[in-house]
Amino acid sequence: MLVVEDEQKTRESVAEGLRQEAWSVTTAATAGEAAEYLEREGFDLVVLDRMLPGGDGLDVLQRTRARGVETPVLMLTARTALDDRVRGLEAGADDYLAKPFAFVELLARCRALLRRPVLGTGTVLRCGDLQLDTRARVAMRAGGEIPLTPREVDVLEYLLRAQGQIVTREMLERDVWKQTHRFTSLDNVIDVQLMRLRKKVDGDGTEKLIHTLRGLGYRLGKEPA
Repeated sequence: MLVVEDEQKTRESVAEGLRQEAWSVTTAATAGEAAEYLEREGFDLVVLDRMLPGGDGLDVLQRTRARGVETPVLMLTARTALDDRVRGLEAGADDYLAKPFAFVELLARCRALLRRPVLGTGTVLRCGDLQLDTRARVAMRAGGEIPLTPREVDVLEYLLRAQGQIVTREMLERDVWKQTHRFTSLDNVIDVQLMRLRKKVDGDGTEKLIHTLRGLGYRLGKEPA
């Protein structure tokens, strides 16, 4: 795991807490250090601060995603406005945690991102020329691989298993994001994730498979002829 945080006390505290959970942790304090680690080493998870010496965490994230690296990324930031959260998700973050935060919540979110749920016995799910290998966690359409983040794979698998049925935001929040309370709505976060997923799955010139049902939710499937 890579923890990128410029504030020394926070960086050391988070790293020590994660090591007590038996995880191997590497730390970085600047955007440059983070970029170097991500270019030469592989990680199972990245905890990434937004505001860093030498650059913006979003820039580091975007460059990493541009190289095809799909490691789960939990973004930490004191910037909690909706626009900032949306920008982080659009840049490729899988989750977003605002400062100040409780370590127990950070730990729970890390575990959720590292979780690879097996939702059924089948390993390949299909809808038309779209398919998802749930064990390899690889999606393909028309023979070409679709680069997806871990969270996008989870959402796509959920939609494929509910193929033809309406999937509400509440269902995704409960079953994919594992949120059981409604003190903080994830509607905007879910909408952003679905928008990104739709762009990747339903590219230009392809039959649209992911549909938004205004006021209801989402549905994956072919439109009736």
